[in-house]
Amino acid sequence: MPEKMRAARFYKVGKLLKIEKVPIPELGPEDILVHVKACGICGSDIHIVYEGVTPTAYSPITLGHEPSGVTASIGSEVKGWEVGERVTVNPFLTCGKCINCLSGNSQICLSRRVVGIHAEGGLAEFLKVPAKNLIRLPKIVPFGQGAIIADAVATPFHAVTKRGALQVGENVAVFGCGGLGIHGVQISRICGASLVIAIDAIDQTLERAKKVGADEVVNPRKENAVQKIKEMTGGMGVDLALEFIGHRETIEHAIACVRTGGRVVIVGLGPENIVLPPPTTFVRTELSLLGSYGSTNLEIQNVVDLLASGKLDLSGSITEIISLEEVNRGLEHLYKKIGNPIRIVVVQD
Repeated sequence: MPEKMRAARFYKVGKLLKIEKVPIPELGPEDILVHVKACGICGSDIHIVYEGVTPTAYSPITLGHEPSGVTASIGSEVKGWEVGERVTVNPFLTCGKCINCLSGNSQICLSRRVVGIHAEGGLAEFLKVPAKNLIRLPKIVPFGQGAIIADAVATPFHAVTKRGALQVGENVAVFGCGGLGIHGVQISRICGASLVIAIDAIDQTLERAKKVGADEVVNPRKENAVQKIKEMTGGMGVDLALEFIGHRETIEHAIACVRTGGRVVIVGLGPENIVLPPPTTFVRTELSLLGSYGSTNLEIQNVVDLLASGKLDLSGSITEIISLEEVNRGLEHLYKKIGNPIRIVVVQD
């Protein structure tokens, strides 16, 4: 084991990441050292590097919260793990003791931290994480797909299945079909939605959504999205609307397109205030407006199982593969939407 490793380090908003040599992390007794094979670049990384919307706990810090790899070293008190196992990583560092952790909602742990934001991340050759954060990857799952599972796929899985509580036969509208929403379309289809409507302002993205399971598509730049959705559902509206963008306008559209008694789940992050209907409308329609954040180990395992069984196809989800040295190019491509990316993944030997 070498003493140092390469890592992509964030210093300041608006500045390029620096590829530097840093010490390999020292393990605590309950930690595992992962030799990182792949790490996805996420919109949250854009919020950090370009926008400053998501502050890191300190700087410099190694970014990256979508890693996968192979266990390289095991802490002295870790049981049930061996060196050389293939893994993906739940990026949420949790206490395991608060009311949310104990009730199965560890993704909103009261002292939650996130790898690559509050602790050293996966855009490096090695990553230290608690053993409880690892989920085994079957050999059939490539490391690139294994990397994006824990955020890009498990986050919409949580939104659809738990927060949205999708029932077989229900109608779903998915607002925003980028890195998260495209998987929201797939998961809605897998979970038995009778009608999946994809809404996005980019025609290429809508074509992609149709290929992975959308029954209908709507471009809000070309037609009234709410009116079109109501037409597609016989004037009723959808049972469940999922918003993966975080814009006030799309949230308003999501609220307007659900039926009486419908549910709206917001996953997208944005700075704008949410505008609600007046109380008389909100109450008399029993509108449910829900936030959704991250996922749990069990949900990540569910996604791994769906992928390994062939029921979930992520073969088209990685639109660009780059090396660690090319990480700034990958960030730029995601920020400027060059090539209309879903996920850009850093891959290492």
